[in-house]
Amino acid sequence: MRQIAEALGVSKAALYYHFRDKEELLLAILDSYLDEMDTALQAIRQEQLDARRQIHALVELILFQPADQRAVIRLSSQEMAQLSLPARQAFDRAYHRKFLDPIRLILEEGIQSGELRPVDPTVATWALLGMMYPYFYPAHSGDLLPPAEVAERLVQIFLDGIALP
Repeated sequence: MRQIAEALGVSKAALYYHFRDKEELLLAILDSYLDEMDTALQAIRQEQLDARRQIHALVELILFQPADQRAVIRLSSQEMAQLSLPARQAFDRAYHRKFLDPIRLILEEGIQSGELRPVDPTVATWALLGMMYPYFYPAHSGDLLPPAEVAERLVQIFLDGIALP
């Protein structure tokens, strides 16, 4: 908390005025990120794009974020064990409702429209996020390819596979 207060240029007491403890601060950071993602994902879904374009927009949304912002997703998975059970459960519900469910719905709608093969949309959601997971690390933010090209290649591999037809 001292380091955070110093980075913000406030006293530790001022930080504790707004956040009871580290857990509450972490949850506020995670909730804020999930709110941003929920708003962005809802906007993507409302654009009435086909599933491929929605998936592409989702991947670009994440990859175009600054590396430290993308790292929030990784941070959430790494720090969950440090949270109290009620806090973990509350975060898990919010994570599903605001992040995983909208992605799963994009895939479900693509399956229902016949644009995507009938696969388990939950498994497909995790597969897509798993492909992007290395890019949630700030160290990968300077990879050789620009984010737009990485997004295009990830979407192509996710939707078209790598096997020869």
